[in-house]
Amino acid sequence: MNQDINIKINYEINASVNFLDVTITKENGQLKTSIYHKPTTEPYILPYASDHPRHIHRNIPYAALMNAARLCSKVHDFTSEQLHIDMSLLLNNSPPKFIKKQLHRFSECNDTMSVWRGLDEPVYHRLHQRLLYQPTRREKVLKNMLQDPIRSPTALQTKIWDKDIMFPRY
Repeated sequence: MNQDINIKINYEINASVNFLDVTITKENGQLKTSIYHKPTTEPYILPYASDHPRHIHRNIPYAALMNAARLCSKVHDFTSEQLHIDMSLLLNNSPPKFIKKQLHRFSECNDTMSVWRGLDEPVYHRLHQRLLYQPTRREKVLKNMLQDPIRSPTALQTKIWDKDIMFPRY
């Protein structure tokens, strides 16, 4: 059997499993999810001083917090992940004022101020469920296209096969 030196498979019988970027744990008969960080991964992201548009820098903490809220089933895990995000941003020279502003923006956009004030599990659970099942921007666009064929008739039209843009598998 050919083995890749970059892939390591651990066989283990345990109460938790790491899959992609999620740790799934069984606690008291309930499944709990949290974010899994590979031990070899360093907490580096796009340096703040890089020559990228500001909206790219603004979206990094927002997307990371959104991911944490969707994947962490407990408020304690979400809070720990928020600290991890803060530390990663600080290590990449993001100003503390910028970090605080982006955390506040996430809170305002998702109505999570009560989660930040205290560890309130029921409030966090509602946030987690709402964000977990919230459709993506693409899903919203597709749904609108299918609901209103008058405004977007191309959604229902059959596409003409173009051999110049189709790529065979072989």
